[in-house]
Amino acid sequence: MPVIDNPKPHVIPEGQNATPLEVVGATASDKLIIIMVGLPGAGKTFVSKRICRYISFFHDIPSQIFNVGDYRRQLCGVKLPASFYDPNNSQGLASRHKACDAALDDLVEFMKKDGVRLAVYDASNSLKENRSRIVERLKRENIGAKKLFVETIVDDKTMLEENIRTVKLSTPDYKGVDPDQALKDFMERRRNYSKGYTSVEDDEGSYVRIINYKKFEILNVRGYLPLKVVHFIMNLHTLPRTFYFTRHGQSEYNLLGKIGGDSGLSHNGLEYARRLAKFAKEVIGTKTIIHEENGQTTQVKRPARLWTSTLLRTKETAKFIQHEEFESVWDNGDKTTWVQFRPNARRNLDELYAGLCDGMTYKEIEQIYPEEFEARQNDKLAYRYPRGESYMDVTLRLEPLAHDLERTREPLLIVAHQGILRILYAYFMGLSRAEAPYVKIPLNHVIILTPHAYGCHEERVCLMPKEEMFSDGQDEPITSMPEKTKKESAAVGSNDDPVMDAPSC
Repeated sequence: MPVIDNPKPHVIPEGQNATPLEVVGATASDKLIIIMVGLPGAGKTFVSKRICRYISFFHDIPSQIFNVGDYRRQLCGVKLPASFYDPNNSQGLASRHKACDAALDDLVEFMKKDGVRLAVYDASNSLKENRSRIVERLKRENIGAKKLFVETIVDDKTMLEENIRTVKLSTPDYKGVDPDQALKDFMERRRNYSKGYTSVEDDEGSYVRIINYKKFEILNVRGYLPLKVVHFIMNLHTLPRTFYFTRHGQSEYNLLGKIGGDSGLSHNGLEYARRLAKFAKEVIGTKTIIHEENGQTTQVKRPARLWTSTLLRTKETAKFIQHEEFESVWDNGDKTTWVQFRPNARRNLDELYAGLCDGMTYKEIEQIYPEEFEARQNDKLAYRYPRGESYMDVTLRLEPLAHDLERTREPLLIVAHQGILRILYAYFMGLSRAEAPYVKIPLNHVIILTPHAYGCHEERVCLMPKEEMFSDGQDEPITSMPEKTKKESAAVGSNDDPVMDAPSC
């Protein structure tokens, strides 16, 4: 090695193998308080949860929701009648003010802590005088945080009723109540809140107004974190959507226990690709319509999307999927000629790059780079391969895809890699980034995720059992790298399997 005359080197405070600043919250410099505004059923809690999840997961900024409804349930109980929310009900009004103050007290304590952080005050805040009272309290506390009003307005009757039936009627307030009776009661509650309702006005400060999740009005929003939030909000919608995650079929490198590379599929991998194409056509790209008059069902095509990485093994996994064209109608009424599962190869979805270790087995890494092997064992999340990437690096390049995923309305099939899908899975399932590298994403499975306002529903479908993969008598592939601890792994995945959990970076 040549001797370099560098007596005063540039030393990075975070260390020579530092994580990108963008994913450890170091780019933002100001605290942010978001004050939600809107009538019940307009999706305030849905927006609050998506914002906090995005900012905390992709930007590592502590984020917390202070939902006044939760405080009200703790103080007053659940299943309160609609009359409780009548502004003329002095006892109910006093109880609701008490819940608001309790939530605001906790928000202030949270925001007084050191470092950049984000808080969402989730309540109707339908009166200007109430919003002014909140702002004055924050000024007195001298927190030094920016504030942003986020107002949600839903006056589309169909959208409103769908939001209420799919979200609000499943809350503790209406648990076990007849759906029609619950809907009637909720609409009465909404009418009570609408008495005296005033939208956020220009003299109140920065705001973004969401109207039916199609129109957005923005005023005087400045700063890194507020603009990140506003950009993200503009991708949100309340329509139901489903994601289908799958790893590529078994690759030639999987058989050899090698990580990374750009190999094609094995014989078993190609068979999985054929089965995936059938599943895509019959399940993802088809919906069942039930005719109310006779109860009969009809199968019809529904528009669906396809994303792959740019690597050969994912493209080969998707190569048998058909790309039919048919007429479709967007949710805004526009007609279009839809190309079913139009191929869309995205570099963001390429597997974590193993650098100098690309194409090696874990046994070879242990022998040739024992210090690297040990470092990865100690911190799988932040470890970066020599001249390669870490899970934190990959999180950074997946952040723009979060916007695309949130705005997608059609069913989306993503054919990618274990490292990539671990991060996307963790994002939607509410796992921490520290848990993400240990999530099990087995071969030959489709993971079906259906996000909703209060979480995400998961289903796993095996299209090709392990027993079918060895009919030709080949040896099992080398197992993936053993972890020093299995504590995190046991919590977020199935038991280790040397075949289905084929090596990944």
